[in-house]
Amino acid sequence: NAGTEADVYISVYGERGDTGSRQLFRSQKSKKFLKGQTDIFAVEAVHLGHLYKIIIGHSGLGSGNGWFLDKVVIKDPITDLDYTFLCHRWLDEGQDDGSIARELTVTDASMFPGQELEIKREQNWAAEKWKFQEGNTLQFYNRLTRGFICLSPDSRVDALGDKKNKYGKVLFMWMYA
Repeated sequence: NAGTEADVYISVYGERGDTGSRQLFRSQKSKKFLKGQTDIFAVEAVHLGHLYKIIIGHSGLGSGNGWFLDKVVIKDPITDLDYTFLCHRWLDEGQDDGSIARELTVTDASMFPGQELEIKREQNWAAEKWKFQEGNTLQFYNRLTRGFICLSPDSRVDALGDKKNKYGKVLFMWMYA
C-alpha cells in the first residue's frame, strides 16, 4: 500500500519566509492519502514570494504507515504560478532510506516535462521488464486474425503460436485490433 493514515505535515519556504509546519487536514476527498489518489488542500499563509523548497513528512512510525509521494504542486493564487516539487520516493521507516520526511526543491518548469517523462519511463519499465526475462516466451493474440504470434527467446517469430514449445512457460498478452 502506498497510502498512509498518518498525519501529514508540510512547511513551505519562499523568498519572504516560511509557513512553519502545517498539518494537511481537509482534502477534497473523503479519505486522504490513498494509493494513486490526488489530494487537494487549501493552506492559508502570508504571501511568501517565489517558492524554493518544501519539507513534507508524516507522523506515522511503524508498519503500515509508509507513504509513497509522487509530487507536490502548489498553486499561488496571487501570481497564478504553479510550483512543482518532485519526490517519487517513499516516506517510510521500512522503505528506501527510512526517512519519513523529505526536503524537496522546486522543479524548474522548463525541465519538468522531461523529468516527469523519465520517471514514467522508469515506472513502465519496472512494471513490464518481467516479460523480457530470460526463458520467457510471449504469445500475442490478435482478435482480427484470431491467431497467435509467438515470440521466442532466440528471436524466432512463430505465426502459429504453438502453446507447447521447448521454452516452457508461455505468457499471454492480449492485443486488440
